[in-house]
Amino acid sequence: MSLILDLLGAGWAGLLDYLAAHVLLCLVPAFFIAGYLSGLMPKEIVTRYLGPKTPKVISYPASAIGGFVLAVCSCTILPLFAGIWKRGAGLGPAVTFLFVGPAVNILAISYTGSAIGMDIAIARIVLAITFGIAIGLIMAAIFKQPAADPAKAALFDQTATLRPALSALFALLIAVLIAGTLQIGLLKNAVFSVTLPLALSDGVQDALDALDLTLQGALLIALLVVIAPVAWKGLNNVLSGFNRWTWAALGLVAVTLLLVAPTTDSSSIVINFTGRFFAEIALLGGIVYVVTKHVTHDELASWLWETWRFVKQIFPLLIIGVFVAGMFREITPEEWVQQLAGRNTIWANLIGVTFGVFMYFPTLVEVPVAAAFLDLGMHRGPLLAYLLADPELSLQSILVTSRIMGRAKTATYVSLVALFSTVAGYLFGAALAAF
Repeated sequence: MSLILDLLGAGWAGLLDYLAAHVLLCLVPAFFIAGYLSGLMPKEIVTRYLGPKTPKVISYPASAIGGFVLAVCSCTILPLFAGIWKRGAGLGPAVTFLFVGPAVNILAISYTGSAIGMDIAIARIVLAITFGIAIGLIMAAIFKQPAADPAKAALFDQTATLRPALSALFALLIAVLIAGTLQIGLLKNAVFSVTLPLALSDGVQDALDALDLTLQGALLIALLVVIAPVAWKGLNNVLSGFNRWTWAALGLVAVTLLLVAPTTDSSSIVINFTGRFFAEIALLGGIVYVVTKHVTHDELASWLWETWRFVKQIFPLLIIGVFVAGMFREITPEEWVQQLAGRNTIWANLIGVTFGVFMYFPTLVEVPVAAAFLDLGMHRGPLLAYLLADPELSLQSILVTSRIMGRAKTATYVSLVALFSTVAGYLFGAALAAF
């Protein structure tokens, strides 16, 4: 019983720390960016460059960035891959799309940078794109591409454009994400500080200390608890029409971003209004202006619905993942992790890849698990190998991929992904040691 209570306590502590953390400055904008890409970005902007007649110099880079533009995750990449493959996309670009899509998902990259470090996030992007293109080229060289069916290939003849206002909206959303996560003095330093004219009672302070929370963190958790039912009532049927709950939910989200931007000290009584806080105010104001003046009612509804869909699909799993990661950290001996993956060796990186195969986690959930491994002593090289392999090589993904393109191609693809993920982790770890 004591062990169970300790595990539950560790999971609960990890969850409270997560909900109260500045990670919200990356997750909240990332969800809205993912909703924008899914609801407002025409898919034809990407798919027209994936056809079998498109030159390699265009099709492979387009495939590599397709996952980002289409906001795909490990659970949705497979049907998208199946669609473009059966419509006649070149084998190489289709495989590149399959590999890179989950790895450069905007949600996963943003969360990785905030929770683990921008070095891992940037390496995840660069190495995933580089090796994804390499895997696609190798697959195209090994397997002969059948002649494309002109009727099926019509998908790749479709074109689409993006209105300037929507491009401006996308730029503002990216700016909100950058302003919330970039660690520079201009954003981190306090512009001025305010001391609240109150003092926390000993009971309240003791309760916060027991939970390892600041007053700011406790307020953020309370705000998230309020947002959940309000968002459900305001966004769950937003395609049918807006109501007062819709605007209340959006207002509470804005308040969340503004509440998490300042820093606090002196038992949470002194509030430091940083450059980040004022940047968020300016950018949120810009978004409100563009939306009210240049975005149609249907476009806004589509954007909000897709954002809410991502939240419903991913956030509950993320909460569970953070809780489980906290318990996992409690029961896993550090010496095991350090012995198996505490150094940057080929064997350690292969272990990271193997763990990704047999212990698949949904999008974003792999990040708190990786953070737990890091706390237990895993080297950052094997950690990157795990993060690259986890969305690609789960057993269920391998089985579905086999049904789409056959056993021989799937076996080759899996072998290449395992090889390149291992090499990617090893090279990243070696680069860290060198610099």
